[in-house]
Amino acid sequence: MTPVRVLVVDDQDLFRGGFAMILNAQDDLTVVGEAADGAEAVRRAVELEPDVVLMDVRMPTMDGVEATAEICRRTSARVLVLTMYDVDEYVYQALRAGASGFLLKDVRRDDLADAVRVVAKGEALLAPSVTRRLIDDVVRRGAARPVLRRQLDELTERESATLRQVARGLSNAEIAAELVVSEHTVKTHVSNVLMKLGLRDRAQAVVFAYEAGFVTPGQDSR
Repeated sequence: MTPVRVLVVDDQDLFRGGFAMILNAQDDLTVVGEAADGAEAVRRAVELEPDVVLMDVRMPTMDGVEATAEICRRTSARVLVLTMYDVDEYVYQALRAGASGFLLKDVRRDDLADAVRVVAKGEALLAPSVTRRLIDDVVRRGAARPVLRRQLDELTERESATLRQVARGLSNAEIAAELVVSEHTVKTHVSNVLMKLGLRDRAQAVVFAYEAGFVTPGQDSR
């Protein structure tokens, strides 16, 4: 099996080296490069074509949000954001820029490796605190964006139902139980939703669902 290729980005040598050491100790993960700021991260991502970019948020020259947007625009890499605090205001901005999830920097080594694997498979890592912040932001901004709403017309009834469950943060197994279908069927529906809406992964699907007004705070999504 080909190892997942990872680019580690952090302006602090200690964090960068520690994360690289932890990931390189895994048989199925390999660190192909490191970067100390966002601008270097973009250059190295384009050059090295990693599967996953482990991205610090607060860095000089170019921060992690801007770097995430550039990397997602110019490569197929998935970005996993790192932050010191789960209330970091930049985390949600990074998700909107295309990141597939986030981790706290005090993450346990096994959880770090598992998170990279999850993101590499196209899954999302969204903590409840980030999802709540996403909802709060949508509420503050008021009306949903009609252009996003129109894109939902492309979805079948089953695909729409699947998107609602994804927005709730349910796994494929949980969605299968809710909709009384197989996990394979759920995977197919999720893939179709992402393709039709032009989304990279489940994290973007959650953001899309709230911004389009497809799901709303407090709504029963079943």
